[in-house]
Amino acid sequence: MHFIPDFNLMNLPLLGAVDLSGVILVIFFLCLLCVIAFEFVNGFHDTANAVATVIYTKALKPAIAVPWSGMWNFIGVNVGGVAVAMGILKLLPLNEMMAQPVQVGACLVLAVLITSIIWNLSTWYFGIPCSSSHTLIGSMIGGSLAFTQFYSGTVNWSKASEIGLSLIMSPVFGFGVAVLLMLLLKRLIKSEKFFHVPQGDNDHPVLVVRLLLITTCTLVSFFHGSNDGQKGVGLLMLILIAFLPAKFAIDQTIPNDHISSTLNSTKQWAQNTLTSNPGNKDVVLLIGQLSKAEADVAAATTDKGSFSFRKDIQSVIKSIKAIAANKDIKMAPGDQATIKAIMGDLTKVTDFAPIWVIITISISLGLGTMIGWKRIVVTIGEKIGKTHLSYAQGATAELVAAGTIGLSSGLGLPVSTTHVLSSGVAGAMIASGGTSNINGGTIRSIAMAWILTLPVCIGVAYLLFLLFHLFV
Repeated sequence: MHFIPDFNLMNLPLLGAVDLSGVILVIFFLCLLCVIAFEFVNGFHDTANAVATVIYTKALKPAIAVPWSGMWNFIGVNVGGVAVAMGILKLLPLNEMMAQPVQVGACLVLAVLITSIIWNLSTWYFGIPCSSSHTLIGSMIGGSLAFTQFYSGTVNWSKASEIGLSLIMSPVFGFGVAVLLMLLLKRLIKSEKFFHVPQGDNDHPVLVVRLLLITTCTLVSFFHGSNDGQKGVGLLMLILIAFLPAKFAIDQTIPNDHISSTLNSTKQWAQNTLTSNPGNKDVVLLIGQLSKAEADVAAATTDKGSFSFRKDIQSVIKSIKAIAANKDIKMAPGDQATIKAIMGDLTKVTDFAPIWVIITISISLGLGTMIGWKRIVVTIGEKIGKTHLSYAQGATAELVAAGTIGLSSGLGLPVSTTHVLSSGVAGAMIASGGTSNINGGTIRSIAMAWILTLPVCIGVAYLLFLLFHLFV
């Protein structure tokens, strides 16, 4: 496992006949700094949502709530896996980008990151809860569109549509569930203490209610780390793959013998499947891809060879998925279990992140949570509804947010913590007092940011790539 990358300048690419390793090294560190800055801003922009309800219901003081949330974000990133991180990478024309000089990839990476940071900081300054996920995805689409104007490849619209649907539906789902949950709680729980609205600094919830509110805050913080934190992991891996493919295009900690053994057993399974399905084009294609991958294993320690092998593995995985989904292909008993095991082994070769990458993003997100949180907290706690949050409203919004984000992380889909929690607060408010209990001005500002984020970020990232590309 590589805890610290080897920055040997001889491993870095050249521009033409001139050795520009020093310049590229500066660009490399600039990209790393931008990723850390993005995740830091994400911390105080998005994670503030997790502490808003626990602060405004007086369950915890800000001095305790903010570090507590930061710690659980840190833990969430570390144990959340990399499914969301790898899903983010699939939005970009990564294979085509790797075929170009490294400075072209740097243009794309910087356009995406700088756009995301600018928009996040702008909305934070005005105290508008805005989705870092929408921001990042819009920036990726814009940068990719500009890239394809000069080079081959296309935006992964299929993945973009899948993620876009997740981002659109999650706040709608959060709003609806929050309304239903709040109405259910009002019917089942008769204790006025649970629905009490705190008055003054010394009005704190009873112990049971306080523990519930702290638990929901903890869950949202943890799941935010496991979902949003992975986006930073994906971005950092993008930079490492672009600049140091020999070390990071595939997981070099997996021995070649193990990979070869997996490919060989997969080939045997494919040949057995072909026997039961003579001449099937999908299976024949898979066998050819496996043969190529077996031949490319030995060269996977070089820049060109490692990325070529990465594409081999991705092609094999894609073909196996197609075979598994094809109802016309006859399979032997136990084949589905075999496919699942094969997919797990092969996916680990390309979908990974070294521990130091995860820790770097964890620290950035955790520290960001502790700084600059107040603007968004005030909006969530005071301005969505016309009345102060009750204990029940705070717990309802947090429970819905934690459940939605946790489910999405399990499915490998990014969602907006901001929009899910904001819609949860709005749903709880409406269930308590109808639409008259909602602050229309704040809702319009959040909705406008929701509508504008994608087109603005697409446009800015597109223009930034064009600007940076002038110097390539």
